[in-house]
Amino acid sequence: MVILDATIVLTAIPSIQEDLNFTVAGVQWVLTGYAVTFGGLMLFFGRVADLVGRRGVFLVGVALFVVSSLLCAVAWTGGWLLAARAAQGVSAAIMAPTALSIVVSVFRDPTERNQALGVWGALGGIGATAGLLLGGVITASLGWEWLFYINVPIGITILLLVPALIDTSRTKSTSRRFDAAGAVTSTSALVLLIYAIINAPEAGWASVQTIVELAVAALLITLFLVIEARSTAPLVPLRIFKLRGVAAGNLTILAVGLSVDGMLFPLTLYVQQVLGYSALQFGLTSALMTVMSILGAFAGQALVTKLGLRPIAVPALLLIVIGSSLLTAVSVNGTFFGDLLWGLLIFGPGLGAAFVASQIAALNDVAEEESGLAAGLVDTSFNIGSALGIAIVMSVALSVAGGVATDDPAVALTEGLQSAFLVATMFAILGFLAAFALPGRPADPASTSAGSAVSFDKAASSVAGSTQR
Repeated sequence: MVILDATIVLTAIPSIQEDLNFTVAGVQWVLTGYAVTFGGLMLFFGRVADLVGRRGVFLVGVALFVVSSLLCAVAWTGGWLLAARAAQGVSAAIMAPTALSIVVSVFRDPTERNQALGVWGALGGIGATAGLLLGGVITASLGWEWLFYINVPIGITILLLVPALIDTSRTKSTSRRFDAAGAVTSTSALVLLIYAIINAPEAGWASVQTIVELAVAALLITLFLVIEARSTAPLVPLRIFKLRGVAAGNLTILAVGLSVDGMLFPLTLYVQQVLGYSALQFGLTSALMTVMSILGAFAGQALVTKLGLRPIAVPALLLIVIGSSLLTAVSVNGTFFGDLLWGLLIFGPGLGAAFVASQIAALNDVAEEESGLAAGLVDTSFNIGSALGIAIVMSVALSVAGGVATDDPAVALTEGLQSAFLVATMFAILGFLAAFALPGRPADPASTSAGSAVSFDKAASSVAGSTQR
């Protein structure tokens, strides 16, 4: 539900823009508002769940998700929808880390936990693209409001089942300190950074407004780092980045988030506004990428324990680079077979395998007492990448389109979207380079100290053993 809701709305963007009178810049916040609150608050609520109790916090998140989804569905103005989507992002930030903790606590046998977390990791890559197909079908047949209505019965079912099936649990700790200052500064910095990037084409990149907004965002990021360095109960203990897998895994999955949503948002605009496809046609168009991402996710999960992380992540990111670069050649009079087929066919498996490999890398070799933090951090990195990816590529697209000397808006938009795909390709290249820093072949289990880290030859089991909160 959480990952799906981040992408299912993509297909309906043109319909939402028309019905609620959004501008092109404004409608981005239907996606970005969700991603910002989701990514910015996930670590904080993960810590709350550790101390208060995972099941109770999870149920609060599900209840808020149901209510906010209903408010999204009945939204009659753009402002109302944006506020409801932000609330939906908050609920997702509560649900995601607690759900992962619950999965780990339920499956105590290492083999079963390995399988469960392999499915968990694969669902991230699948959800990122499956939403495109479902979004197209639902928008065309029922209307975009039903993208949110469908969450209500699912959420209610979860609320009824969880108390009967799941025990409550929390980290054994005498301290219940919450790093509210860290949560406020990190979220504020992210919101301001994205806002500045989105508004830069209109205000001007060299304008006083843009420069001040970016400077304040940088100041807030610096303040966040100072707070984390001095806090007795930091939201993100900075020492965790000394672990190679954590640093490289988070950098890789950040780049995956940047490139995936940096590609998907201009893709939906190109297909629907340039080629003139309906929402249903776009959903069917994206089905190829969805199927390929599913295959890539499960293949990556199966092979990573045999080959290691780097041999899976590097080729996966290379596929994303190639797929994105092929889309830079889209034309104003393009066709599916001539402009989209090969790019989507290649991009899909790369997405699925890259998501699984980078997530496992970010959770590998983390001491048990900090594994919950690592689990929340990797999800945060992906969602921050998603939010920034959309903001940056569309800012570039609007800037380029505005400078094209033509009377045909489709020509201007196409040139802008070509630039957007190019930026998404550059993001993928950064991820490709970061993937080389991931661990290579599985380590010798005899070389790993018991109790302090999890041996890499049990790659998915490393996720299981180290994500126990």
